Amino acid sequence: MSKVAVFGAGSWGTAFSIVLADAGNDVTIWARREELAQSINDRRENTEYQPGIELPESISATHDIEKAAHDADLVVLATPSQTLRDNLAEWAPYVDDRAVFVSLMKGVELGTLNRMSEVIQQVTGAGPERIAVVSGPNLSKEISRREPAASVVACQDESVAKLLQARVHSPAFRPYTSVDVLGCELGGAYKNVVALAVGMAVGLGFGDNTTASVITRGLAETARLAMALGANPLTLMGLAGLGDLVATCSSPLSRNRTFGEKLGQGMTTEEIYATTRQVAEGAKSCSSLLALAERTGVDAPLAEHVDAVVAGRMGPQQMMDSLISRETKAETD
Repeated sequence: MSKVAVFGAGSWGTAFSIVLADAGNDVTIWARREELAQSINDRRENTEYQPGIELPESISATHDIEKAAHDADLVVLATPSQTLRDNLAEWAPYVDDRAVFVSLMKGVELGTLNRMSEVIQQVTGAGPERIAVVSGPNLSKEISRREPAASVVACQDESVAKLLQARVHSPAFRPYTSVDVLGCELGGAYKNVVALAVGMAVGLGFGDNTTASVITRGLAETARLAMALGANPLTLMGLAGLGDLVATCSSPLSRNRTFGEKLGQGMTTEEIYATTRQVAEGAKSCSSLLALAERTGVDAPLAEHVDAVVAGRMGPQQMMDSLISRETKAETD
């Protein structure tokens, strides 16, 4: 049985571990807190992040980095994107120099404006043939319940993407391959910002016309930036683009949409952070995505307005009013 290390015992790390186990892998989850690792082993359940879901016998958990990484040919990274660099510097010395890194993270690093695959390459020295990403409409609670879902596994080396595809194809999880790592990562990161805006619209009491308009213009904004950076536009029409966008913007299970709803209802960013331990990646990455768009010379009004609301410079109603009153233009501009 093939060995996989999953670094991160949160909702998505646990759900993806179930996918890996169902696909025939031996999975070791690394948990930062020793008591959580012990609880997972004793109860066969992650009661904190995926309560009520019995974990397969081929999943174990540990707080020991060396034990988690030992003999793993796939190393899955499921940590908040803004903490990846520091975490990976701690983990990398224990990883086999032939292992493939698999990023489940959807964000752009603050300050550097690096995508997660770029952070992995910088910290570990791994070449692009050893770095893959998984992205798609994959809400973790539904994945852990083994509801049918599809996703994209992307690597610049197509043979590695196909290898990973075979390793994660389970009875409920259908993976497709791609070599467009950039497009998959930007689609995954930007959809969180769009979901914040959709959530704000819902929190303000607006209906389907408003949310559909925000989703569609958000997709156009994502595609403008991704294409300017060299992504394949078809990626944004697929599972890692439109698919992920629809799921994240439409579901109450989405952390980013829920975060946006609370903003729309009048809570501040600080108040929302104080009430949840779950990370809404869009709230962390909206400023870096805006900076990336500005550096690339791409108009990004949605990211600009969402960033202003998250930072407290603008209210959600002001955001909606401002977006509607912008100078009109052709849809394809």
